Amino acid sequence: MKIYKIFQQDEWLFLKSNGDTDGAPIDLADGYIHFSTAETVVETAAKYFAAVDGLMILAIESEGLDPLKWEPSRGGALFPHLYRKLRMDDVLWAKPLPYTENGHDFPAGIL
Repeated sequence: MKIYKIFQQDEWLFLKSNGDTDGAPIDLADGYIHFSTAETVVETAAKYFAAVDGLMILAIESEGLDPLKWEPSRGGALFPHLYRKLRMDDVLWAKPLPYTENGHDFPAGIL
């Protein structure tokens, strides 16, 4: 299944140029890289990136991504957490996640 990572533009550019990343500041603080599922990514965007424009959303295949752990978070929902660097090779695609007057405009096929 696809899981999703929202990055600010500079975080995305770092991953592209470096080939891997320890993630965003929240990932560094928690010691793992946070991902969302299709069911939770809209809430993640609203909670952590409210009114932020210029974001990128990355899709990653969870199958075979190791060590990926599904752990309880908001309201007991299970969220995927990656306990290693995210590598550019892990990324299936990356697309802009613009902010509009109606909220973030997610690419087709995610929701």
